[in-house]
Amino acid sequence: MSNASNPAQKTIPLHTPLLRGGKRPRVALAGHRRAGKTTIFRNASSPATQTKRLESTNDVYQECLVDVGLDQMSLIDLSPIASLTPVTPENRAVLTYLLWGDRPPEKGDSPPIGIPAPDVLIQVVDATALQRDLELTLELSQLGRPMLIALNRADEAHERGQFINVRILSELLGIPVIPTAAHMGKGLSALFEAAIGIAREKTCPLSQPSPSHIAESLHALNTLISGIDTNKVFPKLPRAFLLSRLAENDEYFLSLLGSHFPGLIPQIAETRAKAEKSLPRSLPEEIHADRHHRAATLFESVTYLRGLRGIEPSKGLRYWLDTFFLHPRLGLIGSMAVFAAVLLLVFEVSTFLDSQTSARLAEWAQEWQPVSTAGVVGRALVDGFIGLIGIVIPYMLPLAFLLVFLEESGVMHRIAFVVDRGFHHIGLHGGVAVPFLVGLGCNVPAISAASTTGSMRERVVASILVSFVPCSARSAIILAIGGKYLGWIGVLAILGITVLTIAAIGKLLTRHYSGSTPGMIQPIPPYSIPSWKELFKKTWQRSEDIVTIVTPLLVVGSIVLALLNHYGADAVINTALTPITVWWLNLPVELGVPILFGILRKELSLLMIFQALGTEEIALLLDSIQIFTFLVFLTLYVPCISTFAVMSKMLGRKEALFSAAISFAGALIVAGIARFTLEFARAFF
Repeated sequence: MSNASNPAQKTIPLHTPLLRGGKRPRVALAGHRRAGKTTIFRNASSPATQTKRLESTNDVYQECLVDVGLDQMSLIDLSPIASLTPVTPENRAVLTYLLWGDRPPEKGDSPPIGIPAPDVLIQVVDATALQRDLELTLELSQLGRPMLIALNRADEAHERGQFINVRILSELLGIPVIPTAAHMGKGLSALFEAAIGIAREKTCPLSQPSPSHIAESLHALNTLISGIDTNKVFPKLPRAFLLSRLAENDEYFLSLLGSHFPGLIPQIAETRAKAEKSLPRSLPEEIHADRHHRAATLFESVTYLRGLRGIEPSKGLRYWLDTFFLHPRLGLIGSMAVFAAVLLLVFEVSTFLDSQTSARLAEWAQEWQPVSTAGVVGRALVDGFIGLIGIVIPYMLPLAFLLVFLEESGVMHRIAFVVDRGFHHIGLHGGVAVPFLVGLGCNVPAISAASTTGSMRERVVASILVSFVPCSARSAIILAIGGKYLGWIGVLAILGITVLTIAAIGKLLTRHYSGSTPGMIQPIPPYSIPSWKELFKKTWQRSEDIVTIVTPLLVVGSIVLALLNHYGADAVINTALTPITVWWLNLPVELGVPILFGILRKELSLLMIFQALGTEEIALLLDSIQIFTFLVFLTLYVPCISTFAVMSKMLGRKEALFSAAISFAGALIVAGIARFTLEFARAFF
């Protein structure tokens, strides 16, 4: 794919055949407890994670789909395992699953239930306990599975002065070794890309043969089991692994072998006894000591005073920023601080720009009060363009510029990583954090941003939910009216209701748009200082839709509403909206027109409230419950015509109409509940 025509496009190398559908590999995560295995899974998992139980055991594992470029994998998080030997109740389920899936040999000829063994194994190694975990590596390498290592907590090992040569370790084991810092999301993209590569190439670990004295002592035992069809009992089990199990007198493998070849067990015992006569210790002790020695030798070969490849070698500003932004708890505080700073700066800048642009134009146009139809149409045209200027210059451009800066500098990727788990609760990924933040300024560019994230299902759900995010116009109404008449508690209550509504509707939408949402790897790029050229270019790319799509609809809508007002249709509109305003929301009938004009721009609703009620002091005609109900409804109901137009283009008219219906119904229900709850509380408390 060429990106010459559009710099925003990303070139993705195409490897065939694509690993999707029936060719999708199953990739299992295995490792010691607290090595970071589950952290890696959670950072990559989708909102549709499944928890399954292996048959006839109490062991459960989690599984989800993960997109890796154009390929896809089934990622499996197995129970922690410290060793494969001996086979105990704690590790038996994991071992048999790694070898045979959910059809271990003891099930005989019973049909499988569709849980095959993994195609690729990722051992999550704790870099701070590398020697211990390398013993498990030597055991897993005997399984004959394509395998790679996630060298997790590599940053902590570096802090402790433990320097690991990743390249040499990879060469000695014959498999990729990828440094990761799972709690920060670092190295995960490279890890899963390597796993896909291993699935294609089917790269297995290099053979790690036993020393000659052990190999010679086991020669007779190896000859004995070579004379029988062990594949009948242990299908696809590597001979070296079976030999070591029998040599260590593993009861599980001996019992399975004895159920098919009972006469073989005494011969194995006799052969083992003869082998031990040539060794200074028993076979199990000798094999374990050899494995421990080889792990220690590997550890000493790769651990020395040299920088860890792929990990930042010094604790500079970038290190401490990542320690803060990528921390599971502090990162949320950092993300909120960034959001607050962006909004504060945008509102401060927007207030100044608005006073210098659209506010002056509106003040100039206010003196023109035409009475003829032609004059009304002309004034409507002017109002439409003033509204356009009032959206683009004060709000869209500053917000888009700041968000592009955060993305290009690498900060936004860290925010998306931290909030990913929160968005999973409503069926989305942390990548939609950017559109939601954009929506706080204006829903129009937010819809454009949301329509480029994830799968089609996720785009639709994210776009619909973004339309509920209070844009700067709705926030202005909340602050102007709510702040004056309800106080800060009322404003926070309205914003809290909005958040809860978004979460509840998100849950319903993910059920409506059924289907599994694959996991996504949140990349953590290095920090960088973006160039001014890129900032201005991408800011325009984020803002150009409003010029080409919104302008004509904004102008036409302004003309239509102006003509309705000119021909005295106010009474008709108010009467038609009586079931909503008076019956359901308990508002004055005169507020029907301001609600309708909110479809054009929400600020118009604020201005027309005073005109419709004939007073600047609305508290004389509305009590606090009515004000609260009106603000809740106005915050949630049908987004402005600009938002509808962009959604129609990006997702289609059907989805845009569905979104409008959802927002209107949601606004009615939530505002009605707020009204009746407050009235009940006032009556009885």
